[in-house]
Amino acid sequence: MNLPILRLGAAKDVERFKEHLHTLGLNIPCDSSISHGSDSPLRQPLSRAGITLANRIAIQPMEGWDATRDGNISESMLRRWHRLGTSGAKLIWGCEATAVSHAGRANPNQLMVSTHTLKGLKQLRAALVEGHRETAGSDEDLLIGLQLTHSGRYCRPNEHAKPEPRILYRHPILDRRLGLTADYPLLTDGEIGEIIADFVRAAHVAREAGFDFVDIKHCHGYLGHEFLSAHTRAGKYGGSLENRTRFLKETVDGIRTNVPGLRIGVRVSIFDTVPFTADPARSSTGKLGPGIPENYANLVPYRWGFGVDPSDPTKPDLAEGEQFLALLEKMRIHLVNVTAGSPYYNPHIQRPALYPPSDGYQPPEDPLIGVARQMDATRRMKQKFPALIFVGTAYTYLQDYLPHVAQAALKEGWVDVVGIGRMALSYPELLWDASIGGTVQHKRVCRTFSDCTTAPRKGLPSGCYPLDSYYKNSDHAAQLKAAKAQT
Repeated sequence: MNLPILRLGAAKDVERFKEHLHTLGLNIPCDSSISHGSDSPLRQPLSRAGITLANRIAIQPMEGWDATRDGNISESMLRRWHRLGTSGAKLIWGCEATAVSHAGRANPNQLMVSTHTLKGLKQLRAALVEGHRETAGSDEDLLIGLQLTHSGRYCRPNEHAKPEPRILYRHPILDRRLGLTADYPLLTDGEIGEIIADFVRAAHVAREAGFDFVDIKHCHGYLGHEFLSAHTRAGKYGGSLENRTRFLKETVDGIRTNVPGLRIGVRVSIFDTVPFTADPARSSTGKLGPGIPENYANLVPYRWGFGVDPSDPTKPDLAEGEQFLALLEKMRIHLVNVTAGSPYYNPHIQRPALYPPSDGYQPPEDPLIGVARQMDATRRMKQKFPALIFVGTAYTYLQDYLPHVAQAALKEGWVDVVGIGRMALSYPELLWDASIGGTVQHKRVCRTFSDCTTAPRKGLPSGCYPLDSYYKNSDHAAQLKAAKAQT
């Protein structure tokens, strides 16, 4: 029998939370008390592979929706980067995804990394550093990256309501969702070569803007991730894992040849599942049903995923993920950010939440199960590759108990750095406040309402609408409420 989902905001204390973990049978490390100052694992320095960080807190990259139409910065973006800097995190894994070309943008207001946005990128970095100094007092050992991306299957560069997919292979489920015909064109090898050149040019701009590393994004269903699942593609970019990682290898070679000295990291969806959809039998007007897997009975063995058990695509398989990380280690890429799934077709795998976005589905499981799944995958990868620096993901759903779990995960060696994404939109200083013994502001803790997803998909700027007063008291909040009522 499925247990009812416990609202973590209503849990009385950390012991009640730990009891609930036990009831669910989940192995999530959790300390009963928080250590402070130099005793805190969150405040321990890290030095490995020539990289030094003064603490173990990271800011994750999130998709931005408030650049100008030509991909330049805006005032709301400057405010967000400054606020993310006040987190005190010493590892900034790019505050948001930056498109390497106009055609590769996920939305018409996504930030671009190009010569015409160089000045703006420098301003964003300066705002971030200013915020960081306000909290941490110094920007010593601060490592700032920029996530480079091409959105592939999920490109919408010109209009929010107009998908312009760039795909590598036919996907029997996702093609149907996007309304793609059987003769919809695939990216040619020549076009892939042009995209690789775009990544190399973008890396050069990132260095000119002062960033310490770039992330060659391989997660969440975007182009880099789709390469990893291109089992059915013919030619040199599909089929074998050697071919499916050729895009990464050629991009890295290009960057190292043309932008020597720039560090490289990779954020990767280490496992996935078959796409999910809201159960129509349990959906009604104004109420989404829980997520269920799309019908895959005729698609086994499953050949359209990475980190998926081909005999049962609802289950992870980390075998190729291990081979991928072995390749990163061989290529001297030491910064690895582990995530999973995609926000487009299985968001409960990618970012566990109690409340779905407007186009999603109700959680098919207690979201803590999704947290545990990602944490365990990271733990297993870290055990096998101790020389790499692992950033963990999926912590936001832990809410008030995020500091307790983050501290324990670091202390027990599950991960090297704890990354926060959605939580940083409402309460960027959470781990800093907890680790210095300050008062944790529970009213600012993200409750995973998913408005940070729903609002941008309605064409509104990025941000936390329920908890950040900047949005909560703005006209945008009213627009979001009206848009949700029409859904």
